[in-house]
Amino acid sequence: MEFDIERTALLKALQAIIGVVERRQTLPILANILLDARDQRLSITATDLEVEIQAHVQTELIQAGETTLPARKLIDIIRNLPEYSSIHISSSHDRIALQLPNSRFTLATLPTKDFPRVEETGQTQNLELTQAHLRWLIDRTGFAMALQDVRYYLNGLLLELEPYYLRAVATDGHRLALAEMVTELPLTETKQVIVPRKGIQELLRLLTDSDEPLQLELGDNHIRVTWPDVRFTTKLIDGRFPSYQRVIPKQSGGCLQVERHAIRQALIRAAILSNEQLHGVRFILGGAHLRICSNNPDQEEAEEELAVAYDGEAFEIGFNASYLLDALAAIEESTIEIFLTDANSSALLRGAGNDSCRYVVMPLRL
Repeated sequence: MEFDIERTALLKALQAIIGVVERRQTLPILANILLDARDQRLSITATDLEVEIQAHVQTELIQAGETTLPARKLIDIIRNLPEYSSIHISSSHDRIALQLPNSRFTLATLPTKDFPRVEETGQTQNLELTQAHLRWLIDRTGFAMALQDVRYYLNGLLLELEPYYLRAVATDGHRLALAEMVTELPLTETKQVIVPRKGIQELLRLLTDSDEPLQLELGDNHIRVTWPDVRFTTKLIDGRFPSYQRVIPKQSGGCLQVERHAIRQALIRAAILSNEQLHGVRFILGGAHLRICSNNPDQEEAEEELAVAYDGEAFEIGFNASYLLDALAAIEESTIEIFLTDANSSALLRGAGNDSCRYVVMPLRL
């Protein structure tokens, strides 16, 4: 294998795939990336056995071939080279050489036959949407995924596809986030897949807000997203996602309308003096005002009062302030609606009059 490549192009490709390479590996080969040079193009692949990312970059190919080499050593070298360098790369036996006019680096390689690939089996469903649309769905819901929950199916994001809707749902058992968009998908029945947390995080890192189209391929045990220079593949979580529709409260009871920025700032201030473990705040509802109160074991207290529109009964209810703040950060509208029934029932949050994003937060006993 031998080719010439521009430093900027190579660094961009390496930055796209490096997040998959864990610093501590159970297998030495997983610390390496696969370089495959052919047809005037270099393909760079990284995997952790669950997620695989492949980036493509144009090269001046002299001799085709493939090899593997240490990912983090390579990116550290490339990152610290002069900005507009041209690099000559060649392999020989179990070594690969990077040569510039005033520098030379030699790295050890491992056999390409040992490099694992994400298995692909079962039927697939191919869809097309834009980067911005897929990123929007993940941004609005991904924060509610569980982290290392024993209920493994919660440690990921549900993608649900229907003939006229694409929906993302995440829950950790204490709060739920749902976002959906109208689309004409070539489906005859509903399909659900659960994408693992790391896969979602890596995908979000790669996506932009552009209208550039991408291909979404859904299989029985994997999902693949492809756009011109990158191919992302991840295994799916094999499990059944909870029946989320049952936990979304009906838009009944009292409806609290408040300016989003005002309640967000009030919650941030009140949370400063809340219990460090529970992050609990109390909503005291009634009339045209909402009081948000907090306290902690040191007998410190905070109280905020907001002018609101509320048409329900007067009562008090506790919430985890962090969960409310996460939901408020994901809502785009300037005015929000919070539907509340009683002190023991979950609250439903949404942007005023907009059902495309809905957030459920369970009450907290304080």
